Amino acid sequence: MPYLTWDSKTPPQPVSAALRLDTIVYPQGNGYPDAEPENQIILGDNLAIMSALLPDYEGKIDLIYADPPFYTNRRYPVRVGRDEDSRRPKEWQLADGYADHWENIEAYLDMLFPRLQLMYRLLAPQGTLYLHLDWHADHYARLLLDEIFGPDRLLNEIIWVYHGPSPIRSAFNRKHDTILAYTKSPTYTFNVDAVRVPYNPKTIKTFASSPKAGFGKVPDLERGKVPEDWWYFPVVARLHNERTGYPTQKPQALLERIILASSNPGDLVADFFCGSGTTSLVASQLDRRFIANDLSWRAVHTARARHIAGSTHPFNIKYESSLKLKRISGHRNDFQLNDNMLIIHPNLLVDLDYWEIDPDWDGQVFCSVSQAIRPRKKGPIPGELTLPNSIGTRNIAVRLVKIDGEQTQFIYTG
Repeated sequence: MPYLTWDSKTPPQPVSAALRLDTIVYPQGNGYPDAEPENQIILGDNLAIMSALLPDYEGKIDLIYADPPFYTNRRYPVRVGRDEDSRRPKEWQLADGYADHWENIEAYLDMLFPRLQLMYRLLAPQGTLYLHLDWHADHYARLLLDEIFGPDRLLNEIIWVYHGPSPIRSAFNRKHDTILAYTKSPTYTFNVDAVRVPYNPKTIKTFASSPKAGFGKVPDLERGKVPEDWWYFPVVARLHNERTGYPTQKPQALLERIILASSNPGDLVADFFCGSGTTSLVASQLDRRFIANDLSWRAVHTARARHIAGSTHPFNIKYESSLKLKRISGHRNDFQLNDNMLIIHPNLLVDLDYWEIDPDWDGQVFCSVSQAIRPRKKGPIPGELTLPNSIGTRNIAVRLVKIDGEQTQFIYTG
């Protein structure tokens, strides 16, 4: 079998790393205080994060979806404004997103190869990896996956097609991505009936009009068919209800098909380049457990907000222990307590993106019980949050996140 080689290629090795639990999020109080969530959103370099997960999760993750940088040599900002005109990009309010910039292809492969190796180790025996790339590097990645999994473990080369405007005038418009699906063993999860789609109306009409259609083979037209290995889903830019402003966000329908096909309820689904959090959100909505990880603080923040708005399952927020999170201390006069209602000072609402309350702060792990998120479109962020009636003490911690990413924490002791 041919192997892909380059001068800096070395045998991948895990790195020494540990995780720290920072926050337990109970979306709008669901599960508080007794739930002990298994779901995790983790901030940090995924090489370190996957290494830290090996002792507890090696051979235990049922499905991994990986959407790494594509080797585009571009930088992708995040849109943080609300209700902006999509046709006027010069007026958008932007923040740092992530960089897909590499010195050369060897540097890119030095990043990708050890991470694919760790994903293989984390996969359960019946597990599947879906690696999502495009024309820039998918051909390199297929050789790496053949080396790691074995060429006979390629399940599908899936083509995701979409449409939209393009500035290209010297070639055909590039309007597809490639998703390489590899299984860890010959025995793998594939729920064929969970992903069937309706037959084309023309096909149904053809079978209804002639007994000779299909050369005597009549499919179960009501049951539907298994999708081909080319999929059409609109890009998120055309899905107004899903857009978060995070760059290269993938549509929920795409991840729903993957998760339904290659996992079961209760299974563990992981995404170590989680971006806006689409994989973990869909997994949670389909009653799967999840691990979501990204190096970008903005990605973790976006994923957290989506889970609070779109799912009721509690989850942990962790980070690689060598990271130093920056939170400045706020002032008590920034808010007031009225019975079981915490009211924030109006001046703080102007550039506030998110805030949350731990009603019984222990000084260690923040238990987020009540949260407010700035609406994606028009409207102000809520200026008051409700505290649980059952809390007798008043050692309250409040965390705020501004649009520019500044984080503030203050404590109220009553």
